[in-house]
Amino acid sequence: KLCEEILNILEKGTKTSCQVACLEALRILSRDKKVLVPVTTKKNMQVLMRLAKLDTTEDSLERVSEYPVIVEALKCLCNIIFNSAVAQKLSLELNLAATLCSLLKKCEAQQLVADIKCFDLRLLFLLSLLHADIRSQLRQELQGVQVLTQALESSLSVRWTAEYKAAEDHDRPPLSLQETDCAIEALKALFNVTLDSWNVHSENESHQFRYMAAILRHCLLTSGPTEDKTEELH
Repeated sequence: KLCEEILNILEKGTKTSCQVACLEALRILSRDKKVLVPVTTKKNMQVLMRLAKLDTTEDSLERVSEYPVIVEALKCLCNIIFNSAVAQKLSLELNLAATLCSLLKKCEAQQLVADIKCFDLRLLFLLSLLHADIRSQLRQELQGVQVLTQALESSLSVRWTAEYKAAEDHDRPPLSLQETDCAIEALKALFNVTLDSWNVHSENESHQFRYMAAILRHCLLTSGPTEDKTEELH
């Protein structure tokens, strides 16, 4: 009942601070699978997608004041997708993977959106882990390998000296925590999307996998902010 009331408030619209508070409460409640039964409807998923800027054709994320709402909505969707088979099926119907790829491209074009990028990538990882059809959609229709590889490249701040050779900077400082977390989520999603890619058939695919291999090599030579984070990254 509480979840339904929270979603009613979010659907009607309210000031940003109230939206964030409602989404934080919903995120905590959504860890309980039993609570999710009334939440996982197409209408409610669309409310959360709207708040996460996953239903918009806007070219950029211009309003910084909306960033906390976007992040919390993405966190809620992560919990709901992870804990609900119904939500996983709805995500395919609502074309969630395509909207996440679109949002991710907007993140690549802007600064100060690391949290949005990180939870976008986490949601793509969960969808590609839990739904075989979405994994296939990402690989075949949405250029998922390219999108995720570019997200990994930007998280690692790769510089190129040749087509498939990244610059080695031994004096470079470790990645920040946010950069490391984004890279880890991109790697996990890439693993899922490329899991069945044993046969590379086209020249473009061959290029994409050589490009990804060069970035993965660079990743192994990169340090995170702590020893544990470096181990997780590798």
